[in-house]
Amino acid sequence: MTEKPSTDAAAGSGPHASTPASATQSSAAFRGYVVAIGASAGGLDALERLFSELPSASGAAYVVIQHLSPDHKSMMDNLLARHTAMPVTVAENGMSLLPDHVFLIPPGKNMTIAGDRLQLVPKSPHGLSLPIDLFFQSLSAEVSERAVGIILSGTGSDGTRGAVALNNAGGFLLAQDPESAKFDGMPRSVIATGLVDEVMPPEAIAARVTGHVTNHVKPSAKVAGSGGQQANPLEGILALLHEVGGVNFRDYKVATVQRRIERRMQLRHVADIENYLHLLRSDNSEVSTLRRDALIPVTSFFRDSKTFEALADRVIPEIVAAHSEHEPVRVWIAGCSTGEEAYSITILFLEAFDRLRRWPQLKVFATDVEQQYIDIASAGVYSEGIANEVSEERLERFFEHRGNQFVLRAPVRQHIVFARHNVLEDPPFTRMDLVSCRNTLIYFNARAQERALGRFQYALRKQSYLLLGSSESLGALDDNFRCLDSKHKLFQLRRTAPPPLDLGAPGTPRERPKRTGRAAVGANRESPLIEAARSALQAEYQPPALLVNRERELLHVFGNAQRFLQIPEGSTAWEITRLLTGRLSSIAAALLHKAVKEGVALRSDRVTVADRDGTTVTLHLCVNPVKSEPDGDAFFLLVVEETEAAGSAHQLVDSGDLDAAANERIQALERDLEATRDSLQATIEELETSNEELQATNEELMASNEELQSTNEELQSVNEELYTVNAENQEKIDILNRLNADLDNMTRAAMIPTLFVDVALTITRFTAEAQALFSIREGDIGRPLADFSHSLDYPELLEDLRQVIATAQLTSREVRARDGQWLLVRIHPYLEEARTISGAVITIIDTTQLKDAQRLQGTLDSLSEHIAVLDGEGTITMVNDAWRNFARANGDRDLKATGPGMNYLEACACLGNDSDDDNSAGEARAGIAAVLDEQRDSFTLRYPCHSPTERRWFVMHAAPVKGGGGAVVSHIDITHWVEEEPP
Repeated sequence: MTEKPSTDAAAGSGPHASTPASATQSSAAFRGYVVAIGASAGGLDALERLFSELPSASGAAYVVIQHLSPDHKSMMDNLLARHTAMPVTVAENGMSLLPDHVFLIPPGKNMTIAGDRLQLVPKSPHGLSLPIDLFFQSLSAEVSERAVGIILSGTGSDGTRGAVALNNAGGFLLAQDPESAKFDGMPRSVIATGLVDEVMPPEAIAARVTGHVTNHVKPSAKVAGSGGQQANPLEGILALLHEVGGVNFRDYKVATVQRRIERRMQLRHVADIENYLHLLRSDNSEVSTLRRDALIPVTSFFRDSKTFEALADRVIPEIVAAHSEHEPVRVWIAGCSTGEEAYSITILFLEAFDRLRRWPQLKVFATDVEQQYIDIASAGVYSEGIANEVSEERLERFFEHRGNQFVLRAPVRQHIVFARHNVLEDPPFTRMDLVSCRNTLIYFNARAQERALGRFQYALRKQSYLLLGSSESLGALDDNFRCLDSKHKLFQLRRTAPPPLDLGAPGTPRERPKRTGRAAVGANRESPLIEAARSALQAEYQPPALLVNRERELLHVFGNAQRFLQIPEGSTAWEITRLLTGRLSSIAAALLHKAVKEGVALRSDRVTVADRDGTTVTLHLCVNPVKSEPDGDAFFLLVVEETEAAGSAHQLVDSGDLDAAANERIQALERDLEATRDSLQATIEELETSNEELQATNEELMASNEELQSTNEELQSVNEELYTVNAENQEKIDILNRLNADLDNMTRAAMIPTLFVDVALTITRFTAEAQALFSIREGDIGRPLADFSHSLDYPELLEDLRQVIATAQLTSREVRARDGQWLLVRIHPYLEEARTISGAVITIIDTTQLKDAQRLQGTLDSLSEHIAVLDGEGTITMVNDAWRNFARANGDRDLKATGPGMNYLEACACLGNDSDDDNSAGEARAGIAAVLDEQRDSFTLRYPCHSPTERRWFVMHAAPVKGGGGAVVSHIDITHWVEEEPP
């Protein structure tokens, strides 16, 4: 329902000590402006631009609410501190607000405000999280008109529902220009509500906020009496709102309207109310803005859930049970605002139908005085914030999720008719089973409340129900209703006959002379009897009549005229020719056209028509001009005068007075006239049918257009997601290309035959070197390895592959190729990231040279001479067992002096220690060096090598290694030969 701004709640909870973690203790509660800034994707750039232009001494406290990942530490405090001189602090639970400080929401938390303290609660891991909506709603409840809300770049619709509450509390609402935002989802969503006061880039927002928090407005003058004078500025504003805006705010409470005027003065920087009146007179758009500002739509789905539970348990089942499938259930939602309550009650009825296994027709009339809200309600499109108001089961059954919006499904929308309607001025609906008007009457003055409640009572049928807001009451009509639930304001109508409607001019309460003393007491006692008598007289003698204006709009219904009226399906209009049944529609149109043009009373010929129940009635339709004031606008009263059926009156006419030819001519003309009327009526009906079909087609086209727009938005969203995924995939492809190139280069550099197979022993990859061993080509990838021959003497190859895949154990074998080469075959399991085996890798290493070296070593070890192989520098590279044994036996146990790796030329000094032969070591060194330098073909030296226990003689022989460089040195023990020589 359209709710007007509520009475200001007390901001804050009174002075109390505050101890923020980043500031000194404060002795009093913060009473300045609170600027709440909501941002999401792309918000960092907007925040930096905003804070770079904000002054450091505005006196306001700034709170930044973002969508942060709970798994990563935010660096926002360090980033923002570079763009503002104000202290930037990550909020903590219970931290007090301070002027000229910036507070940031921490990751993984939802934040609200209580008094002047920030409250933090863990964010739920399940469900939709809307931290901006949550903080805006708590901010509007705590600081009301001292709240400033800013929506910056972001995706989704977070902040939209909270912005409505903030604006209703009198706060100031700003949004970033979508053209300047990196992501325009959040700004466009909040702008679509029509509640945003300014739309501008972040730099301009900074200047606008500064101007707002430092601006002050004088209190407005009080409203004059009911006969207010135009000299009173506030009375002049009300007159403009009525004349230009179309709503008579004199019926509203003075404080409500005055507070909204002061808010607009604050936003427009107008110092006093006289100047604001001049502004309104020169700017019609400001009048429209003020009118819309005074009609803020504060509502939600299933608002006050306990009330809806009581409605679903106590009222709706009774209504459904009392109706057959051919008798429609009629519901009127007065002040429906943007439609949430109308859809909520419709959902309750649909659930009751399924629960009770009864499906009568349902027609819900949802009305509001503001056309913009009717348009929003008719669309049935709401932000994703309603996920916190509607259960998951209802969301899935009654809504479609399109992008970041929820759309009501057709089975819900088809039961509701939305129409613009003023409950204080326009005629009420009739024969209603339920009327709901919640939290709208509290903004009317006492007289307007009484008038509205009288219209609701008139709209209800016998034993029907009325639902009011928690702060509303029936007042003087309390005796006419039975209270079903005083807490949730559910009432049932007691009366058996409709009361008379207020016959005063639209929007003007009828004044009755005041009576005092005993006479007044008597009148009050007798008023129910008088009203009952008046109702009986009107029901008996008053003919059915309809009051319309010059535009043929129905204003009032007198007597039992309902039998000639019908409410068509589709968009509701109050044009009388659309409401009258049958031929009365065309007759009324002709009479009204002439009456408006000539200003005279008219009476139709006698006509026979069928009323709404199908009963045939003969009547005259009369049109009489009515003026409420001598110089006022003309209204017209359509009166239905019922007559007896044609017969007797015609029989009184003496047909003898007319000659036969004239009588025949008259009868022919009457027949032609009747045929013409029938033809015209048929044409009118065809035109109406065509018009209805065109309207239906137009609605279908509009619905199709909305669906196409939603589809386009979904495709755009999918396109963005695909763009992101494509960029990620492209990066992964580049990485894979680099890895493949590295792998190819590594295998080429290693020159090791390598073969990859999967668990089925199918070839998946191989190197070029493997082609020399296996008869495979590039096109053989994907074929089983068993299909190919190889040059290895390895019949167990396939079995070993299966064993490795089964056990994940490395295996290696030394095998011989058919060309005599020795090869080391290693089979490794192919492991993926999840440590699962998806195949095997075969690597083949040529070990022929190693085999030759092993054979050479074995040959040398079989000789008894001491043999060492030297490289070109004289370093020992290989020795045999005889050399090792001799070295260990003569003190070089670890071969540190004469083992591999040591320079033999340097060790030659130890070859002999006989004092009689001091030059043997030098000769050996010189001879071996000559062999290494290829100066000599060989070198032989006989030398003594005595030990403490025996005398020994050796012959050393050094010969070069052919084609390889270096030399072979051998030492032969000739001691027994020397001892056998003759002295």
